[in-house]
Amino acid sequence: MNIELIRAAAKRLDGHVRHTPILTSPFLDEIAGRRVYIKPECLQHTGSFKFRGGWSAVSALTDNALKTGVIAFSSGNHAQGVALAAREHGAPAVIVMPSDAPAMKIDNTRALGAEVVLYDRATESREEIGEALSAERGLTLVRPYDEPQVIAGQGTCGLEIAEDMNALGVTQADVAVCCGGGGLTSGIALALAADAPGLRARPVEPEGFDDVARSLASGKIERNAHLAGSLCDAIMTPQPGDLTFPIMQAHCGPGVVVTDNECLRAVGLAYERLKIVVEPGGAAALAATLFHPDAFEGDAVIAVATGGNVDPAVFSKALETLS
Repeated sequence: MNIELIRAAAKRLDGHVRHTPILTSPFLDEIAGRRVYIKPECLQHTGSFKFRGGWSAVSALTDNALKTGVIAFSSGNHAQGVALAAREHGAPAVIVMPSDAPAMKIDNTRALGAEVVLYDRATESREEIGEALSAERGLTLVRPYDEPQVIAGQGTCGLEIAEDMNALGVTQADVAVCCGGGGLTSGIALALAADAPGLRARPVEPEGFDDVARSLASGKIERNAHLAGSLCDAIMTPQPGDLTFPIMQAHCGPGVVVTDNECLRAVGLAYERLKIVVEPGGAAALAATLFHPDAFEGDAVIAVATGGNVDPAVFSKALETLS
């Protein structure tokens, strides 16, 4: 895995992916006690950064592989990214999703033309189901984070951050990234190391699912005790990836852990102050910058708002935190 793969993915994504902007708010700056810059990947196609990795992986397939089709496992954002990329390339798609995923994510994935296979994330292994279906039907498995072309696609977000922050004159800052298995975090970290070495990726995870933070602290891959139980469904993964962890070890600062309530507050503030819709897992990085200011150094911090596919009931609960 290297910067050349990311640059090649950027060429394939050109004209298909949105270059999302950098947003700011003096109100958020006041809460954080420093300048806060937000990269709203919730405005990306399918509502999350996952479209980058989905398009990167699908666009790299051979014609024969596209004809046979692809399979992915996801709680919803990777699902939608792969489903749309597959549809745009004329390829069949099968998506393995947890039965407790937000209904919006399941419905959207089906609406994009994918076949959805549901499973119980507390008792079944999505990896085993995905690999079995892949072998049975000859489908190409597109893993959500531990896959070079997916990491490369997510890394294009880091190229944009490096470019835009350089234009703003910000050359030294932490970049808070909502982190599950580490595909986005490792991709951004590689891109920043190459194009903006003064910017440092910082993985942010929900309480109880802080496997990356613990792994970085211990120096070896740590596994979460539970596989369910957080509002941050988008970033609940069993453990860091075998490919992503060494990259994060080499290029990331320490992990930051946030609570579900902090993420809900960040969802509400993102709507109130930035006029964007973010899901709890996609707001974890913003929550860290706002409510854990001591975790960061310097007078500026960048937060990636990774996804906006939130159920109305959860969004309503987040808005209640503003009152």
